[in-house]
Amino acid sequence: MIRAILRFLGRFALTLAVLLSSLWACLALWYQFPGSVAVKAGAGVLWAAFGLAALALLWRGRLARALLSYVVGFALLLGWWSTVLPSQNRVWADDVSRQLHAHIDGSIVTLDNVRNFEWRSDTDYTQRWETRQYDLDRLRSVDVSLSYWTGPAIAHTLVSFGFDDGQFVTFSIEIRKERGESFSSVGGFFKQFETSLIAADEHDILRVRTNVRGEDVYMYRVRLPQPEMRSLFLAYLGEGAALVREPSFYNTLTANCTTIVYALAKRIVPGLPMDWRLLASGYLPDYLFDVGGLTPGYSMEALRAAGRITDRAIATDKAAPGTNFPKAIRQGLPGVEATTQAPTAAK
Repeated sequence: MIRAILRFLGRFALTLAVLLSSLWACLALWYQFPGSVAVKAGAGVLWAAFGLAALALLWRGRLARALLSYVVGFALLLGWWSTVLPSQNRVWADDVSRQLHAHIDGSIVTLDNVRNFEWRSDTDYTQRWETRQYDLDRLRSVDVSLSYWTGPAIAHTLVSFGFDDGQFVTFSIEIRKERGESFSSVGGFFKQFETSLIAADEHDILRVRTNVRGEDVYMYRVRLPQPEMRSLFLAYLGEGAALVREPSFYNTLTANCTTIVYALAKRIVPGLPMDWRLLASGYLPDYLFDVGGLTPGYSMEALRAAGRITDRAIATDKAAPGTNFPKAIRQGLPGVEATTQAPTAAK
């Protein structure tokens, strides 16, 4: 009796493994197998039939034949999967068509290809790629923005650096989509997108989310001493240089906009704890609050309420020409009053 139960449980476990690996294989073929939609679908159907045949052999008591055939087939699939490599040479969408280049001379950083598009809609915009200079000795603030478009758990993370001469530049880890592509969280698990690092003007990269795409954006002032701000800024430049040297795939879970920010920050703040909220990126502000990284003296609820910049950003479209967008969206943001002074380290 016990032997029969163990045999059943073993077959059930193997069945589950075959089903899950077959699902992964079908999705991998759908997203990466070369050819038309019909060819991709056909490849997926053939693999599904192969998996079902292995299960039929398994439940008929032909365990060795079932396992051998399926393992060999899956190994061949993994061999093909390893040949799917990231590329620098595709027909990129306009907003990710250029890569960031940095030149450092002492404290002066010159950035080529800072994006400053004028967005009227997602498909109607004026392209502007600019060269800008920043003095790291004048770096005074770091702000993290979370842009929500589908529920509280999923958000895009953007990091803005502010200087005491009034300049702001925002870094954003994004998919480097091809022309005509759109974001897919499932495709992000299957090498559909390369990774891109965008440096942009806030009037471009924040406004397009609030005023054009209808996303809800929250901004939080991060507590970092000036040397660590500088190190984080330079870490972003290092990430950009690495992507220029060698392209990398974006991954929805392990290499996304939030996990990469954590990897950069951990180099500067050793011992920064890993947390599930780094994966459920919409909860990143709660994580930063718990580790003492946000403006002190406020509850998380107060920081969230004061940090919602969506309405302030939308209002700038109706404001007088020449309105200072970074200043307008930071009205009432906790911690902004300290921008002209280097903040002290978080306790």
